[in-house]
Amino acid sequence: MPVPFKLPELGENIKGGTIVKVLVKVGDVVTKEQLVLEMETDKAVVEVPSDAAGKITEVYVKDGDKVEIGQLIFSLEGGETAAPAAPPARKPLEQKAPEPVKASQSPEPPPAPTPAAPGHISVAAAPSVRKFAREIGIEIQQVPGRGDGGRITIEDVKRFAKELNTARPQGAAAGPGPAAPPLPDFSRWGEVEIQPMNAVRRKTAEHMSLAWSQIPHVTQFDLADITDLEERRKKLADRAEKAGVKLTVTAMLIKTVAAALKVFPKFNASLNVAGGEVVLKKFYHVGVAVDTERGLLVPVVRDADKKNILQIAAELSRLAEKARSGKIGLEELQGGTFTITNLGGIGGTHFTPIVNYPEVAILGIGRARREPAFADKDGCCKPRLRLPLSLSYDHRLIDGADGARFLRWIVEAIEEPLLIPLEG
Repeated sequence: MPVPFKLPELGENIKGGTIVKVLVKVGDVVTKEQLVLEMETDKAVVEVPSDAAGKITEVYVKDGDKVEIGQLIFSLEGGETAAPAAPPARKPLEQKAPEPVKASQSPEPPPAPTPAAPGHISVAAAPSVRKFAREIGIEIQQVPGRGDGGRITIEDVKRFAKELNTARPQGAAAGPGPAAPPLPDFSRWGEVEIQPMNAVRRKTAEHMSLAWSQIPHVTQFDLADITDLEERRKKLADRAEKAGVKLTVTAMLIKTVAAALKVFPKFNASLNVAGGEVVLKKFYHVGVAVDTERGLLVPVVRDADKKNILQIAAELSRLAEKARSGKIGLEELQGGTFTITNLGGIGGTHFTPIVNYPEVAILGIGRARREPAFADKDGCCKPRLRLPLSLSYDHRLIDGADGARFLRWIVEAIEEPLLIPLEG
């Protein structure tokens, strides 16, 4: 009897996507966990493995099709899907009398599965299972294994992802306020062309709307004198190239921002308004906005405070290349605590970047240009290379004075390299 293969759960809050490439055809013999699809979701391009082995008898989709979770992809013969093992028996929990719920209270959504501690835990899982978990944004250590000896299977990862989706309150991403009115019929006034938004653009639109509607933004501007910094960068460029790295101002700023976040921990936080809490993160993962053909992506440089500038530059180059080629994984786009967006390569001075929710601040970088400046000592006017900086932040958590101090610290750290080892 033919066994159907349906599109499995691909990660938290992912409902479907567009097929980039079907990797199999009728008559192919596939093995369990063999990659059969490349899918573009609203976050990244992921590879989808088969959950069964056998010979493909029919394929129901083609490249470019939009598909949803649970949709039939192909059928095969001679194989069976892995039957999920029965969960281990558990002791019955002591039953407590339910507390009465006040009429004004709304029922709370079921809690999400509790993640395991992220320490160095030995996990029994095949490399293909680990790869699948990484690509859909699931920490393999969090997944309960139901295979032989507690081994984690593809089915376990899919089940865990589905539980996360079920636990997440529906409609959480919708912002307050009335829905946008329908557009008028522009064809009444001339020729128009309708272009559908790709998955990344749709997700970006939703995310920006959420951030703009939820966060009261304030943006402060400043200028950093990078004349000396640029001279040092050029002197060290050859040494960096010998190490196979291009030394950039962005990499230097990532290191500077990571140091600033330690001095001003409020900027490395998230705000839980409903719970009346401020979540202060003790890790420093800096996201950098990358302009790609598919849209804006924000890969994350993890533990930027623990890496030197050359390491940061190498990682940033690798992540940017993967983002532009569409090969970046979901896990490389998650977990950021602060974002930098650099438009200096295109042009412009100051601008007003939108905070990357659930973060509370974002730093925008414009194009550096030479300007006349008066020296403090002799009063002479000299040309100096000055870098425009724009800091947007969540005014619910960060006051204007805090924003000014944070941005001024960054400016002083850029202009005086000893500030980071001294205070950072």
